[in-house]
Amino acid sequence: MPHFIMDCSQSILESHKEEFILEQIHRTAYSAGLFEEGDIKVRLNPYKKFLVGNKADPFIHVFAHIMQGRTTEQKAELSKQMVSMLSTMFPDIRNIAMNISDFEKDTYCNRTML
Repeated sequence: MPHFIMDCSQSILESHKEEFILEQIHRTAYSAGLFEEGDIKVRLNPYKKFLVGNKADPFIHVFAHIMQGRTTEQKAELSKQMVSMLSTMFPDIRNIAMNISDFEKDTYCNRTML
């Protein structure tokens, strides 16, 4: 916890290696000061087939799933930092976005909690 999952068009991997993109997402998430570095999980899902506005326009969308407890302002700032970093890395990609959803503490469980 937290999880950062980046869906993107396959073509963006022509600009940067997957490992580098994952590292930059991790770095940006950690620099927000909201998470312990060892807790951050990052994944990347490239798509070969997709439509954006009924066109095959390249895209990036980061889905963050975090434990509840951060303020709306903290989450908004994290989204802005992530989209800003990705916009710098991919200046030709017009469709870059991020959203954050909260896990409920009462319903979350992982193996170490058993």
